[in-house]
Amino acid sequence: MSLSFFAGWVKGQWTFTPPVPTTTYTGQTVIVTGANIGLGLEAARHIVNLDAARVILAVRTLKKGETAKTDIEATTGRKGVVEVWQLDLSSYASVKEFAAKASKLDRLDILLENAGIATEKFTLLEDNESTITVNVVSTYLLALLLLPILKSTAATTGKKSYLTIVSSEMHFMTQAPYLTSLPPTTSIFATLNDPNAKYQSDRYQLSKLLEVFASRQMVDDYMSNPDYPVITNFLTPGLCKSELMREAGLKGTIVKTAFGARTTEVGSRTLVHATQAGQDSHGRFLMNCQIRDVAPLVESEKGVVLQRRVWEELSAKLEKIQPGILKNF
Repeated sequence: MSLSFFAGWVKGQWTFTPPVPTTTYTGQTVIVTGANIGLGLEAARHIVNLDAARVILAVRTLKKGETAKTDIEATTGRKGVVEVWQLDLSSYASVKEFAAKASKLDRLDILLENAGIATEKFTLLEDNESTITVNVVSTYLLALLLLPILKSTAATTGKKSYLTIVSSEMHFMTQAPYLTSLPPTTSIFATLNDPNAKYQSDRYQLSKLLEVFASRQMVDDYMSNPDYPVITNFLTPGLCKSELMREAGLKGTIVKTAFGARTTEVGSRTLVHATQAGQDSHGRFLMNCQIRDVAPLVESEKGVVLQRRVWEELSAKLEKIQPGILKNF
């Protein structure tokens, strides 16, 4: 992370308060993943309060989702709007089952992909290390599986749909030297599956970098036409007092205190903003409710090559999980 970016980020943490969202979602259907706690819960609460017709909380544990639903209904006074659906991003079968169900909705205006994990414990889930499976592969598997209904909704309503992915400014904090130096024939994803690799502590940051690569490249390859019916963007909510850093313990508490961590309600306003941002946000990174440049590595000569490699490998992986998925663009 460059000194200038870090200074600007710290200043933003302490001096910028994301505005309370006021634009309504009247008539819209919205899916929020990871919506039983933290940023996802608060974003869903805002969206319900702003007159959405149907808000689906996509959660791993249904009981926790029902608790979140009750809480949202109590605070917004709106019942019959929130639904709780099961989604486990550690399982490709679960993602496909959820997407099959969601594809039968009469409309889907917004897919807000908030769910993710941060862990320093090495575990394989499906065919990758857990952070990569959940934050990257399953996130884009769900996105591509739901592109058809997002596109058809836009065609029906005459208004562009949204695919918004919660990423992080942490993608500035990995230079991924072990990836940029890999021979062209060596698989990036397979390299990250090595349990003896010494980079597990960097895995969350790296997963966010891979999200940036994937979002940018899929827009370049398939969604660059200004008339494309789905706006896709990716954002950081900034440092928040969420459960994401729970494994960090005291260290995490100190970091949050030192850098002015936002409440999850305040941070969630950035998620809501992204689902209403303009066409100029398409394929772009949002921070503090503004379009910002991505990390220098991403636009460097090595980054351009790495971005293409990441997307080619991810695309092949997604095609293997769900043959024909790239036709959904």
